Amino acid sequence: MPADTHALTTEQIDIIVGNLLRTGVAVAAAVVVAGGLIYLYRHGTEMPDYLVFRGEPADLRTIGGIIQDARSLSGRAIIQLGLLLLIATPLARVAFLVYAFARQHDRLYAVAAAIVLVLLAYGLVGAVY
Repeated sequence: MPADTHALTTEQIDIIVGNLLRTGVAVAAAVVVAGGLIYLYRHGTEMPDYLVFRGEPADLRTIGGIIQDARSLSGRAIIQLGLLLLIATPLARVAFLVYAFARQHDRLYAVAAAIVLVLLAYGLVGAVY
């Protein structure tokens, strides 16, 4: 069987995964900071009422609600979006590993990574919805 000249080496995979994780965390942090600045600009002078507990509004408990509110530049929604991006970073890592292992024709690791990807995605979607 001829060697696949397009297969990724382990070193290339490590570099790509490292860059993916760094980029994901940096983008998520930037989004959270931007949301925090917007929130402080709009609500920074309000006095908190610590006697009454107010949880997250219902629209910030679903992915669709978060995205819709973030489009309207709601500070809280943008912060939530940044946190979703932070949670999605390991998900993207595992998705890339499924692709990389499949490209290396390593079926065992590709299937194992695919199972992990499905479990992570289910955990993320099941927790939000």
